[in-house]
Amino acid sequence: MDKRSFTRALVVQGALVLALFALLAALPLPEDFFRNWGYVTGPVAWTLCALATARILGLPVPFTLFCALAGGVAGALVFLAATHWAGMVAALLVFAASCAGYPAFVDERTGR
Repeated sequence: MDKRSFTRALVVQGALVLALFALLAALPLPEDFFRNWGYVTGPVAWTLCALATARILGLPVPFTLFCALAGGVAGALVFLAATHWAGMVAALLVFAASCAGYPAFVDERTGR
């Protein structure tokens, strides 16, 4: 795994998730919306952010969706054992580590 690729994937996905979170928080939604619909909106938002990350970083969409699935499963497990924010951190770390393992993501000439 390349450290620079890991950092790029982590920063891009993290920024997109944070921006979407801020947008959703700013919307005038009912107080219990996320309690009732979070199990749907969370994975949809995560997937949309992963698609944008794939586009920004030039990663193949199927591979990036697989990375998003891996991160989502890890995040869900940590969420069940701890908190939502701990699950988000775990999801981002697994997603970035998975993306950084893609060979073409690393420039063959420079190793970055």
